[in-house]
Amino acid sequence: MAEKIITKKEVEYVARLAKLEFNEEEKEEFTSQLNSILDYFKKLNELDTERIKPTAYIISMPNLLNEDKIEPSLSQDEVLSNSQYVKEGYFKVPRII
Repeated sequence: MAEKIITKKEVEYVARLAKLEFNEEEKEEFTSQLNSILDYFKKLNELDTERIKPTAYIISMPNLLNEDKIEPSLSQDEVLSNSQYVKEGYFKVPRII
């Protein structure tokens, strides 16, 4: 049996905050389950992880992103050449207001 870290009263309090209703049997069951989970976390804290590097993945992941480098882009004339609505070097759009 797990050490009681969470009490039935705390389960009732959280249930009330979440606007959930449980019968007595469910409250006891959730209290027991939450205590088992927290007891397991206590066991994990006993592990020696000093030599283990922090990582986001358990396997190495190659960088799939392209290198961030500056490349030539289209000129303003090239961009505007694809539109029939051009006025004084800009796209011409309908008036909104």
